[in-house]
Amino acid sequence: MIDPATFAAGLPKAELHLHIEGSLEPELMFALAKRNGVAIPFASVEEVRAAYEFSNLQDFLDIYYRGADVLRTERDFTDLATAYFNRAAADTVRHAEIFFDPQTHTDRGVPMAAVIEGLLAAMAQAEAAHGLTSRLILCFLRHLDEEAAFATLTAAGPWLDRIAAVGLDSSEVGNPPEKFARVFARAGDMGLRRVAHAGEEGPPAYVAQALDTLRIDRLDHGNRAMEDPLLVARLARSGMALTVCPLSNLKLCVVDRIDAHPIRAMLRAGLRATINSDDPAYFGGYVNDNFRAIAPQLTRDDLIALARNSFLGSFLDDAAVADHLAGLDAYAAAHA
Repeated sequence: MIDPATFAAGLPKAELHLHIEGSLEPELMFALAKRNGVAIPFASVEEVRAAYEFSNLQDFLDIYYRGADVLRTERDFTDLATAYFNRAAADTVRHAEIFFDPQTHTDRGVPMAAVIEGLLAAMAQAEAAHGLTSRLILCFLRHLDEEAAFATLTAAGPWLDRIAAVGLDSSEVGNPPEKFARVFARAGDMGLRRVAHAGEEGPPAYVAQALDTLRIDRLDHGNRAMEDPLLVARLARSGMALTVCPLSNLKLCVVDRIDAHPIRAMLRAGLRATINSDDPAYFGGYVNDNFRAIAPQLTRDDLIALARNSFLGSFLDDAAVADHLAGLDAYAAAHA
């Protein structure tokens, strides 16, 4: 009989919570630093990995932004995303919806075109090489102001037909969703879907704000919603997808230990939870590593539900979702 971790690893799945800058492995960081003549404060790959010890979200973000400084050209962004897609394909990811943070780069003088065109090139290559489809989600940095978010949305104008959604990430505490109400309303009027990080370190009230004020289509993280039974019931009743990231939660001390992660409770409460890797280079694992980490506390049906939820929670059209669900059912039947 196939063990749960191996079964989970082979499941066809979508990844809905992946920061492409967070897939920058130390080896690629060093290669890009050399190629672009960028000085980095690490002497070796081992020294970088040793620095990946965080006690909270802000500690992580400090090193995350430092690492992103090596990304300078369109080729850099293509190489970055190609490395991720190759890993994702090996993890039987069939579709990925990836976050990118343009403000992290444009504020350093990197043209918006270099960022987006580089990512689009990698996306096309991944579909041709692996049959792996993907969508872009433009994220606003919440520690900056709404005016900067509006400027970013305007600058992305030429590519909006190739961007599926806007998102909200970076430092959550002290930067509530309501701070970005107007720019999210504008994005919605432009036909973009809306997602937001809420309830990772921020309180349940931030989740409610994301729902009511930003009018999100999908909730990123959402762990702390579990503290509010009425909010849990609302999320379950609406079928709102949650993009949950177990290893990230462990690394950033959102949970004390992996067997205390609320993923099982989320499924039992009827939430449309999914499993994702967040910033895999920094948090110690890609999507299958996350599945392996939580597999011991879940049933086979739970694992299938998580994969099913990933397609149902995606921004794919109904026909594509139906095709992926049929593939998932075929895999499950073949490994009964």
